Amino acid sequence: MAGETVITVVGNLVDDPELRFTPGGAAVAKFRVASVPRTFNRETQQWEDAKDGLFLSCSVWRQAAENAAETLQKGMRVIVQGRLKQRSYEDREGVKRTVYELDVEEVGPSLKSATAKVTKAGSGSAGQGQGREEFQRARQEQGRASAEDPWASDTPGSGAPAGGWGGGSQGGGYSDEPPF
Repeated sequence: MAGETVITVVGNLVDDPELRFTPGGAAVAKFRVASVPRTFNRETQQWEDAKDGLFLSCSVWRQAAENAAETLQKGMRVIVQGRLKQRSYEDREGVKRTVYELDVEEVGPSLKSATAKVTKAGSGSAGQGQGREEFQRARQEQGRASAEDPWASDTPGSGAPAGGWGGGSQGGGYSDEPPF
């Protein structure tokens, strides 16, 4: 779409990707990436991290979400490409906050200082859904989702974007489709 800001971020995963499923069964993985610039200090002859880095929350959907959750882990250096989104909200104390998030289109490990063995995911429905079944079993063991869980439903105020997923021709209703 015109007017969207597409960026590429190279950084390290702050935490393991968290895989969840919408009530309709769409997989979504959330993770954070830290991109901290390094400079070489000629006086000390050492590399130093900048004091302020970019910490960006990322969401990836469907099969890519399951692949990311299975493949990536905290500390890995990754390359993430997607659409930068800005969202404003009011916190519990009534303070207005603005956050920047990345709707991920592509994600993978950086091979600058690591190696990876790539296994092509099968096409079609073969192999899909296994993650969901495991997730649902774990969820049943934990009990019902808390009221503060933004993934618990696709209703406004629950963490889903205003207008819901896939509003377009569906009259503003909710679906498992992300807004892109």
